[in-house]
Amino acid sequence: MTSFLMEESNKILLVNGARQIGKSYLIRYVGQKLFKHFVEINLKEDKEGDQVFADVHTTNDLYMRLSNYYSEPLGDKTDTLIFLDEIQSYPHLMTMLKFLNQESRYRFIASGSQLGVALSETPSVPLGSVTIAQMFPLDFEEFLWATGVGREWIENIRQCFLDKKALDESTHNILLKRFQYYLLVGGLPEAINNYLVDRNMVRVRQTHRDIHNLYRIDASQYDEEHKLKIRKIYDLIPSNLENKKKRIVYKNIEGKVGKTFSDYADEFEYLTNSGVALEVSAISNPRFPLAESDQKKLVKLYLNDVGLLTNILYELNVNAVLQDIKSINLGTVYEAVVAQELAAHNFKLHYYDNKKKGEVDFLVDDYDGLTVLPLEIKSGKDYTEHSALTNFLETPDYGINRAIVFSNKREIFTKKGVTYLPIYYCMFLQTQHGEESVILPELESV
Repeated sequence: MTSFLMEESNKILLVNGARQIGKSYLIRYVGQKLFKHFVEINLKEDKEGDQVFADVHTTNDLYMRLSNYYSEPLGDKTDTLIFLDEIQSYPHLMTMLKFLNQESRYRFIASGSQLGVALSETPSVPLGSVTIAQMFPLDFEEFLWATGVGREWIENIRQCFLDKKALDESTHNILLKRFQYYLLVGGLPEAINNYLVDRNMVRVRQTHRDIHNLYRIDASQYDEEHKLKIRKIYDLIPSNLENKKKRIVYKNIEGKVGKTFSDYADEFEYLTNSGVALEVSAISNPRFPLAESDQKKLVKLYLNDVGLLTNILYELNVNAVLQDIKSINLGTVYEAVVAQELAAHNFKLHYYDNKKKGEVDFLVDDYDGLTVLPLEIKSGKDYTEHSALTNFLETPDYGINRAIVFSNKREIFTKKGVTYLPIYYCMFLQTQHGEESVILPELESV
């Protein structure tokens, strides 16, 4: 964000993401440091209050309201940043971004918690005038930063990951313990701040409950029928993840047989576009790129933050995560945190589902190798047993000969194409490794 605002960009940055993940705080912090004049307008509050910007229909209208809103004289685009928060509250301002960008009077930045939904309903989407950045709760590496772990220490561990080198026993235990704390606290900024005060999980869990309830009821642009369906689907996510297949069973949403994904497409779109849920769609015949084989009819949903999930599953019993209790299967939690990491690192989420061969937790595009990389997540001692993954790799038609299994074991080794890595190394998965820029060679003259 800082580099974008410092550049002479010819576009407006739109920051999308769920509520309570720190969008406004981050924009405010960066904007106040970089610009002499920083104007923040919460359009959701305006719509629920004085509606100062409700009838703004031209850029001149907006400029006039801004001059009344901000007590000091504004400058120009070199020293003035206008922050339009919760811009989805006023779709007509979404359309106006194109003209504000063309006039280039001030720098603008906007954010919203339902921009995906809002853009789909905006009559004239300002294509070419905006850059959309998706924001997520803090991932595990960011959690380490927030809890005082030095970046040099993390970089040393990253190099071990790149070299496929196991950590020493002491470092492994330290990092695994911090990973377990991340499973409990999650990546929501308010929960992390409460944890940092005195590590009291009572306040942390109250934060989880408050935000989870906010996500349940926050579908203000829909009528009551849609809201009830959204809430039901959202409420079903934890229990679905505890089932063997983990995917959404459509008949359970309203108790009606014969329902399919298409019957709830709007509700799924809201949950994923608002950022409160992560969608993982099925692939039965994997080919690179995976988007070409996407099947919407078989969908898994994960909560956007692992702390919300462990609160629902275990509440204040932290030992369910911190201790090796035989009756507790952490597989669901491990899968959820990997889904969260993959989404935060810009992977599109898919899983493998085949009636004959079984199911593999995640498939991601390997852009360096122009192939598909399967990932299996294990939480128990039988982490080397994975019949579906074995069947997957032994299918000649797929042409895929390598995979990763994540578990809480320290040792790293490769056997029959499967590389076994400790679970915390999932924080280093990236969509692409390599140079920061890719330059095409010059074309031969003709």
